[in-house]
Amino acid sequence: MTIEERLEVVERELAASRRRTKRLWISLGLAGVVCALAWSLTATTSTAKTQGAEKVIRANKFIVEDENGKGRAVLSAYKYGPMLMLIDENGQPRAELSVPTFGSSLSLYEENGKTRAVLGIDKDGSMLWLADENGQPRAMLGVSKDGPVLWDEKGRLRTVLGIDKTGTGLWLYEENGKTRAVLGIDKDGSGLWLYDENGKAIWRAP
Repeated sequence: MTIEERLEVVERELAASRRRTKRLWISLGLAGVVCALAWSLTATTSTAKTQGAEKVIRANKFIVEDENGKGRAVLSAYKYGPMLMLIDENGQPRAELSVPTFGSSLSLYEENGKTRAVLGIDKDGSMLWLADENGQPRAMLGVSKDGPVLWDEKGRLRTVLGIDKTGTGLWLYEENGKTRAVLGIDKDGSGLWLYDENGKAIWRAP
């Protein structure tokens, strides 16, 4: 496969990766909402069984309170999967460990509720997302067919470094998503491509 053909394949893979990333952020947001609702609920169902010296407690939700009666941790199981949420002294969720249907994830939040970091694993691999103070994803490091990704402050993809079994590539994008430069290396050699504002290749160095 030539560098040009591989670049076309990787471009398609990156588009699919963007869609997967968007779905993951939406899913994590839904998971956070579910945990927040769980925190507001008060009804739980539990039973205790004694088998010799062993006691088993079963419930859909557990709330751990501090000495002032404030909820500081919630362990719950819903149709989305089991979730553990840790809450600060002001009642704000700060950390969430969940195992939804698509994989598992660990999310870290600021005191204002904004997501700042997510570590996730799904069928496509494992990835780490870092967000800015506005909750916008700014960087992603993944162990999959895609590589590290960088977004700008408006959540637009600007830089991708891809490494797979065929070679290595660096993509630079405009704020409108148009590819402006690509540097690629594979078994056939290396190449640099430059594109105009319409995404048309205008220069190539073998």
